[in-house]
Parts: sequence; C-alpha cells; structure tokens
Amino acid sequence: MKVYTYSEARQKLSAVLDMARSEKVIIKRRGGETFTILFKKPMKISPFDVPGIKTSVTTNDILDAIRDSRSGRAEP
Repeated sequence: MKVYTYSEARQKLSAVLDMARSEKVIIKRRGGETFTILFKKPMKISPFDVPGIKTSVTTNDILDAIRDSRSGRAEP
C-alpha cells in the first residue's frame, strides 16, 4: 500500500494510476480526508452482447409483424 499527499498525487498522477493497477493507493488531504484509488479492469464484452434464443419464428413472420404494426392492422 502506498500513501501520497494530495500534492504528490497531483504531480505524479500518471505514476500513481499505474501503481494503482497492482497495489492499493491512498491519497491524503490536508484536512485528514483519505481517498483510495481502485483499479477497475475494462469489460471484455459489450453489455449489448446477449445470448440468442431458439424460436420457430421465421424472418418472414417478423417482417409481417413489422408491416402489420406499421399499417395499424395488428391482429390480436
């Protein structure tokens, strides 16, 4: 664990962030407040990458449903 003053952390921000990748880093302010820098690994997958589902619906069924919804004659 490495502790920096606010001024030190500001002057060496790039190095402080690099260090936070491998160990806990604390920054202390003059008033006694302390802050911990936490490294968060980037997500490797998109939040929009969702698994598909099996269905018997065909592409034509989907296109028909879209056409029906746009024409206002949706069936119950």
